[in-house]
Amino acid sequence: MQYKKISVEVIVVADDADAVVAQLNAALDQLEDSHTLFGGGIETVAFEHSGKRRRSALGHTLAAGETVASALKTARDGMKVAFRAVI
Repeated sequence: MQYKKISVEVIVVADDADAVVAQLNAALDQLEDSHTLFGGGIETVAFEHSGKRRRSALGHTLAAGETVASALKTARDGMKVAFRAVI
């Protein structure tokens, strides 16, 4: 039987870390009710953020989606004007 290891990295504010770990442990307990889990655990490591905050991949994706939506609205408006000019 093959197995897969699933690794998840989450960065939170240090003050919220204990609450997040508790909720993650509760979620893992619920997963064990419906799936077979072997071992695992939650490790916390304190660190200082070096430098300014950068946008995450999700932030970039959301910004790109907003840009596309804006471009489509502009194209739609242009098509309305062109359609009226043809008629």
